[in-house]
Amino acid sequence: MVKVGETNMSKNNPYPFPLNTKELQKGVYIVRVQILVCACAIIALLYHHILHLLFHPMSLPSFILSLTLFISHVTLTFLWVTTQTFRWCPIKRKVYLENLSLVTNGEDGLPGLDVFICTADPYKEPPINTANTALSVLAFDYPTRKLSVYVSDDGGSKFTLFALFEASKFAKHWLPFCKEYGIRTRCPEAFFKDENEYSCSKEEWEHMKILHEKMKSRVETVMRKGYVDNDMIENKEEGQAFDKWTDGFSHKDHHTIIQVLLQSDENVDVSGQFLPNLIYVSREKRNTFHHNFKAGALNVLLRVSTLMTNAPIVLTLDCDMHSNDPQTPQRALCHLLEPIEGPKIAFVQFPQRYKGINESDIYNSELKRPFRIYAAGLDGLGVVNYCGTGSFLRRKALYSGLSEPDANGLLATNHIPLNSRFALEAAHEVASCMYEQGTNWGHTMGLRYGSLVEDFFTGYRLQCEGWSSVLCDPLTPAFLGDIPITLNDSLVQNRRWAVGLFEVGCSKYCPLIFGTKKRSLLMGLGYSFFAFWALWSIPTLIYGFVPQLGLLYDICLFPKVHDGWFYLYCYLFLASYIQDYIEINLYGRTTLKKWWNEQRIWIIRSASSSFFALLDFSCKQIGLQVLEFNLTSKLNDSEQQKRYDQEMFDFGVETPLFVLLSMIAILNLVSFTWGFMKVMRDGNIAEMFTQLFICGFVVVNALPIYEAMVLRRDGGRMPIRVTLVSIFLTWVLYYATGFALKG
Repeated sequence: MVKVGETNMSKNNPYPFPLNTKELQKGVYIVRVQILVCACAIIALLYHHILHLLFHPMSLPSFILSLTLFISHVTLTFLWVTTQTFRWCPIKRKVYLENLSLVTNGEDGLPGLDVFICTADPYKEPPINTANTALSVLAFDYPTRKLSVYVSDDGGSKFTLFALFEASKFAKHWLPFCKEYGIRTRCPEAFFKDENEYSCSKEEWEHMKILHEKMKSRVETVMRKGYVDNDMIENKEEGQAFDKWTDGFSHKDHHTIIQVLLQSDENVDVSGQFLPNLIYVSREKRNTFHHNFKAGALNVLLRVSTLMTNAPIVLTLDCDMHSNDPQTPQRALCHLLEPIEGPKIAFVQFPQRYKGINESDIYNSELKRPFRIYAAGLDGLGVVNYCGTGSFLRRKALYSGLSEPDANGLLATNHIPLNSRFALEAAHEVASCMYEQGTNWGHTMGLRYGSLVEDFFTGYRLQCEGWSSVLCDPLTPAFLGDIPITLNDSLVQNRRWAVGLFEVGCSKYCPLIFGTKKRSLLMGLGYSFFAFWALWSIPTLIYGFVPQLGLLYDICLFPKVHDGWFYLYCYLFLASYIQDYIEINLYGRTTLKKWWNEQRIWIIRSASSSFFALLDFSCKQIGLQVLEFNLTSKLNDSEQQKRYDQEMFDFGVETPLFVLLSMIAILNLVSFTWGFMKVMRDGNIAEMFTQLFICGFVVVNALPIYEAMVLRRDGGRMPIRVTLVSIFLTWVLYYATGFALKG
């Protein structure tokens, strides 16, 4: 907001009350020195490798394998350079909620807030979860007449609308209950799981739980039956709403449905206070029309909400990402309403945080590094990336480029009755699937199309237009979401992200060129790390196969132990891991086991989902079948949950992702065994030590794979077919390599 380490108080600030401050994180200058030392070591290593390739006499097989290692080193160097952007100027922020009311003159001065919640498939994203998320934000400590919640149901499901009807009835009891007793956890499902959290009487708590269980039971009954029967419909308004599901209605082909469930100037809670607005929106979809997935749904919500409420601030949330702090909007406003830099801020991003993670976080579901550590580094540059959920956006930023804002850079809120004929007819028109034809929507207005990760692309484009962004990372997580509890779901999610990010990297908006030109070199490099995420597969696969094949065919690829260059490899390996461990502990104490799991899953993702992301992208370029937007399942399978809680990897799906991982595991085990036996026989460890160490390192990381292949008999074991195919392909690779080397 101002210079690092200072408050935003200055002679140019009309308010003598700081809303936020920021400062450089401790140890930044030591980190910068370490970066420079490591850069010198990497340059020396590349220099040595080039000289070795050009002037060192070697056989053709050795040259080919050494060349592949050089390619991996060049790729790693590029990715390492992009990563240092996050370490150069990381900052941490503090907000002063007590000063916000002084700046806004109380609640009357707070801007309107529209909340967008997105869901698409009731079978993968249970409607009861969507209802709980909606209830958690309806219960914000925010003026109800200025708060509106829109739920986008891209699947057009009766079940989702039914769940929201039930939530609207429960809200009449839940909202006054939360505010009367100062409840902090305002997601009902999360609140009732923690019986120590409540501050009310036991009778009140039990009464509210009975009401919640009734709501939950009715929603689950409808899901179990597979339809909404007349017995579940309680009034004429509900019946008319469900009559909109006509013959031929499907999740991919249907007309627009907009239903106002709560209206802030009409509906009141049990204490007589007005409730916030709650609106269900299912945009029109046709089989013959491309729908742009989540970005298209959000753009429809943006247009519909502009006509109905037109709040200047918009919060976007995933359906499983419920509020965990009722004062989160005020925290965001401490940045957006800051009088000097605030008008230039397009959005305030809260980190994605998750609940239900097992103690050692075997799949690294916490994702602390991209969402908190790297984001803090981008925050120092004013270009935090937009994550699509937990983001407070300035509506004006999505409609135009950065221009001279008014006093607060906020638009006036419309006051049109939501159920008026004019409002509903206009809303239906802008929700039409043909509305965007011939317009700038998705190009220079709204969320931007052109990538599977429309959130990342949108934030990046806004920053290239001159807007800035802020990370707000309070100690208490602002939002908590669900996590994938199987390895396949985790890898599929990562694969989708990697494809979308690589689409941005290989487009005309490549951060290395477009971003550097529009903003700065550091921003271009930082966004390039994400855009070229899939490239991590190249060095990972090379180091997963090449040194091992060299070991089996007695080809030395690294310096001997007594060679001085050997210690350069040792330094780079140890320095990177030590720095990584220290860095992640700065954001909360992390056990050694948990940190090790993060390193392991990074290797697993790079060797599987990142590689297949490159394949998906390549196939798309030549017109072959491409990966579509696939939701990660939020359903809770009891057996899968049990394995996850016991920290057991779940491999129970036949997928090519596991074939590649199994091949690496098998080859490294064979190579390590062969190399170890040879060392024991010949006693010459100096020459092959590095390759033997790499094999052993992979074997240790692959222990869950060996266990799933051989020892386990539960539903999460490695499928027999995957194991057999992997053994066969590893055998083919070994003999094909031998043929090529000898040929």
